[in-house]
Amino acid sequence: MIKPYYMNFELETIIGILGAVLSSLSFLPQVIKIWKTKSADDLSMPTIVLLAANAATWLTYGIIKDAMPLAITNALMLTMLLVIIFFKLKFKPKNS
Repeated sequence: MIKPYYMNFELETIIGILGAVLSSLSFLPQVIKIWKTKSADDLSMPTIVLLAANAATWLTYGIIKDAMPLAITNALMLTMLLVIIFFKLKFKPKNS
C-alpha cells in the first residue's frame, strides 16, 4: 500500500516544520501589540535591526542552498521585523 505524501514525514521533519511555524509567528504578537497601542517605545531599534539582518542572511542562505522551508521561514520573519521597524518609525513620539 502506498502512503500519502503527508504520512511519510519523519519525526525530525515534523519537529523542523513546527519550529519553522513557531519562528515565523514569533513576532506576530509584538506586531499586533504595536498596532493596537500605536507605540513601540520600549523596543530597541538596534536589536530589531540585528534580528532583521539575521533573518535576511538566513533567507539568502536558504535561497542559495535551495532550502525553501528555511527561506520561507526567514522571509516571513523578515517581513514581520520590517513591519516592526516601520511601526517604530511611524509611531515615534512627536517630541523625539
